[in-house]
Amino acid sequence: MSVKKITVGDADDGLRLDRWFHTNFPQVTHGRLEKLLRRGEVRVDGGRVRANLRLAPGMVVRVPPLPETPPDMPSSVPVSAADAADLKSRILHRDDMLIVIDKPAGLAVQGGSGTTRHLDGLLDALRFDASERPRLVHRLDRDTSGVLVLARTRAAAATVTAAFRDRAAKKLYWALVRGVPHPAAGRIESTIEKTAAGGGREQMASSATGKSAVTVYRTLAQAGERFAWLALTPVTGRTHQLRVHCSEAGYPIVGDRRYGDRPETPAHNEVLGRGLHLHARRLEMPHPGGGTLRVIAPLPSHMLQSWRSLGFDPGADDPEADI
Repeated sequence: MSVKKITVGDADDGLRLDRWFHTNFPQVTHGRLEKLLRRGEVRVDGGRVRANLRLAPGMVVRVPPLPETPPDMPSSVPVSAADAADLKSRILHRDDMLIVIDKPAGLAVQGGSGTTRHLDGLLDALRFDASERPRLVHRLDRDTSGVLVLARTRAAAATVTAAFRDRAAKKLYWALVRGVPHPAAGRIESTIEKTAAGGGREQMASSATGKSAVTVYRTLAQAGERFAWLALTPVTGRTHQLRVHCSEAGYPIVGDRRYGDRPETPAHNEVLGRGLHLHARRLEMPHPGGGTLRVIAPLPSHMLQSWRSLGFDPGADDPEADI
């Protein structure tokens, strides 16, 4: 075994380094890749990088000697019949190039420290008649539910990745927040960066040295001055952006203990569903085959419980309306 230097091709333009590694070297776990990056054994264009680096054609990835997958070792962990059935029931759209699912809250998109069950490990259940398993092209937080796109070919993955990178994909989220924004609609701008991490848990906050983050919001309904149903559009795509912006603006997302939500009383909290109340409601983006893809995901059960308790009608908002 020896060091390899691999030049990134056009089809992988915009792909994250960790996803590129998963495709080309599936025997390398995410945790192993992170260790190789920390040691400087994996480099891009000769420099140290992080797993979330977006690749571009012509970049050269240094790959150290890696163990080969044993011949008797399956390429992926078998997916249980229950998991396969659940994933298939969550398909919102499927064609030759894309699959769009309604990701459940609580399911991580990729593996990491202490995470053994994740969507990436279940994707063989969505192979269908394709010769290869679907590819992840974007992600949602573990506890966020809703629209998530999978590419069925390498070419489709490159096109969709570019759409997210170039902000051609329009995302709209629904959230229940504690408190009511004033004004009822507006724009939140700050700069965000990581302030702490541990046990696979990232913590973000506004900082003078962070990256620009912009969120547009609109209040769809409110329950007195205690709760509000918001439509949120992230103009930028920073980690935990919506959660940080809502928290720092004074109305944290219900169920988001990491970013400041504090239930009023145990009795009051019983009327609300348990879990993070943030849902990727709608996605509109160019389809790799032409035209526009529009997909809407229904509210998950814990949020629907809260909507009913607060007297909100989830069908009252026009799903085609811009915020």
